[in-house]
Amino acid sequence: MPARIAAPRGPVATRLPPASRTRRQPARAAWMVAIGLGLAVTVAPALAQPSYPTRPVRIVAPFAPGGLVDVLARLTGERLAASLGQPFVVENRPGAGGNIGADLVARAEADGYTLLMTSAGILTINPFLYAKMPFDAASAFAPVSLVADMPMMLVVGQKVPARSLREFVEHARREGGKIAFGSPGNGTTGHLGMALFASAAKLDITHVAYKSAAEAVTAVVGGQITGVVDNPPTVLGPIRAGNLRPLAVAARQRLAQLPDVPTFTEAGMAGFEVSSWFGMVAPAKTPQPIVQRLSAEIARALDNPDLQSKLAASGARAVSSKPEAFAEFIRSETKRWGEVVKAAGISMQ
Repeated sequence: MPARIAAPRGPVATRLPPASRTRRQPARAAWMVAIGLGLAVTVAPALAQPSYPTRPVRIVAPFAPGGLVDVLARLTGERLAASLGQPFVVENRPGAGGNIGADLVARAEADGYTLLMTSAGILTINPFLYAKMPFDAASAFAPVSLVADMPMMLVVGQKVPARSLREFVEHARREGGKIAFGSPGNGTTGHLGMALFASAAKLDITHVAYKSAAEAVTAVVGGQITGVVDNPPTVLGPIRAGNLRPLAVAARQRLAQLPDVPTFTEAGMAGFEVSSWFGMVAPAKTPQPIVQRLSAEIARALDNPDLQSKLAASGARAVSSKPEAFAEFIRSETKRWGEVVKAAGISMQ
């Protein structure tokens, strides 16, 4: 809206002759028309653009049904559907460490109707593991919001003669390379979490790759390997059953489900924090108003006590972020895990 011009106060010093006033009328009329056209140009796109969303939205979960990424996509989708008035349909596209589903979203129309529920590995680890990525993780997506994170835990079998982190480090150093840790596979967060722990504690630990986290845990329970560094959903059951011994949680605070298990800092390894995180991204160049609205709605969804309770039951924590903060977080995590992958010499070639 043009600024209002106040009428002058007091007498006018000089008056324009009638002829001069007449000549100024066309100029003033043109000025008013220009302002009107400017307002029309400014307002028209806003009036023409429909509200979002006006049809169902697809959330791609790049892993198999039943896993945490799938569960997060469905829980978040349900809340978004309730608040935005359109279905949010989850589509599972597993394979290649999440790259297949992520590539589908990277190539989708940047209109807000195809989203990706991603894990940390897809955006910050896979680029260093695979010789050829189907997309550029740094530029293919528009970060929307974090959704959840969960700290990793150091867990050993009951036959291991160590009751604390300090005792385990001493035991591992005495055993040399005889200590073996399992993971769900090469390049997974379980593998890299173990590698980061071994590096920080200066330990020689052998890595054994399994087909799943459940298989690795079963091997620990059976005494075939020493332990795992993994997320709570995989190990909480065996811990509660007395088959595994948790030594430390890689977080700033203890887990509510295991209040007696210290953090790594409390156990003597200050600042060691490792977590798996999950978030929502959209194809690059998705309009910012859509990205911002999705981010705000996700934050509102994660404030729901019922959703928080469901996540907490599995050891996860509901956590949201603004798009800009999420983008910076992804950059810092990419640098961190890139260094770990290179130092450990891990490759999926």
